[in-house]
Amino acid sequence: MRKFDGVTLLVTHYNRSSSLERLLKSFQDLDCIFEDIVVSDDGSKEEHQAYLRKIQPEYSFRLITTPKNKGLGNNLNKGQDAVVTPYTLYVQEDFVPSAIFPTHFEDAHRFMNEDKSLDMVRFYAYIQYPYLKYFDKGYSEMLYKPWYLDYHKIYYYSDHPHLRRSNYFEKFGRYAEGIKGDRTEYRMCLAFIQNKGKALFFNEYKSLFDQVNSADEPTTMSRGSWTTSENPVIQLVRYFYRQTRYNYDLLFTKYKY
Repeated sequence: MRKFDGVTLLVTHYNRSSSLERLLKSFQDLDCIFEDIVVSDDGSKEEHQAYLRKIQPEYSFRLITTPKNKGLGNNLNKGQDAVVTPYTLYVQEDFVPSAIFPTHFEDAHRFMNEDKSLDMVRFYAYIQYPYLKYFDKGYSEMLYKPWYLDYHKIYYYSDHPHLRRSNYFEKFGRYAEGIKGDRTEYRMCLAFIQNKGKALFFNEYKSLFDQVNSADEPTTMSRGSWTTSENPVIQLVRYFYRQTRYNYDLLFTKYKY
C-alpha cells in the first residue's frame, strides 16, 4: 500500500460515470491511497450523477457539482478550489494508471517536495515534448525558448495527467471559462510560459497511463478538421500559422484570470 499524504486526486467528469469508476478502481487495485479525492462534475445527465452518488461511499470521494454544464474551464476551477492539500494529482476520467505508476509517482512527489521551484510534473502526452534535459529517475526538465522552431513548444502545459502544487492559481491564474475546451487549454499553455513555469516530463510518457474511450462513453472533446489533417499543404500552412500566432500571443496577450 502506498499512501500519498498531502496529495488530492482531482478528477474532472462529464457524462462518463463508468469511466470514472474504472479510474478510481484502478487506483484502488494499485493500493494507491490519497489524502483526499475530489470529483468535479460538469452538470452531467441525471443518470450519471445518480451513479456517482451510488459509488461515492465505496471510493470515498467528495463530489463537486453544478446545476448545468459550464465547460472545462469552470469544471477545473471549481474542482481545484475544493482542494485543501498542498499537491493536486489531476486526471481526467477517461485515463487508467498502469502498474508502474505508483513507483514513478513517488519519485515525482519527492522531486516536488525537494525542489520548491518545480510547478508541475507531467505523466502523459500524445507526443514527446520536443525540448528536454534529462533530470533523474526517467524524468526530464522541460525547456522553452522563444526561438525554438518546433511549434509543439507551446504545449509546455497540458490537461493530461500531472501533479501540480495546489496554489497553482496564485502563479498562473485561473482557467478561462465560457470558451471551448481546447482554447481553455491553449490559454493556460500561454499563461504557464508567460509566468515562467517549471515542469518535468516523464520520458516514457505513454507508460504510466492509458487513455480509454469506449463506444459507450466516447470522448466529449472535438477539434476542427484542419488541426488534424494529414494533407501536406494544410500541414505547412498550419505550421507557419501556429508559429506566428503562438509567438504573437506570447508577446502581446496576457492570459491570466
